[in-house]
Amino acid sequence: MTDTSGKKQLLHLVFGGELENLEEVQFRNLKELDIVGMYPDYASALTAWKSKAQQTVDNAHMRYFIVHLHRLLDPQEKAAS
Repeated sequence: MTDTSGKKQLLHLVFGGELENLEEVQFRNLKELDIVGMYPDYASALTAWKSKAQQTVDNAHMRYFIVHLHRLLDPQEKAAS
């Protein structure tokens, strides 16, 4: 599917997993990471992140993250933003 909205595509990855402890980001089992998806902008990624975070609110060790992939793909953009 092609995005024809004319907006610049800024890829974001949403993923999560259960942490070993609450003091650091160390996952209990990397094979059980939940890859929620890739999103073309931060707003879409934030919506997905909120949904997954709400679904796992009863598990204090479960955490979801948004990774700004566009910053990794274009390091010059990071310096400008």
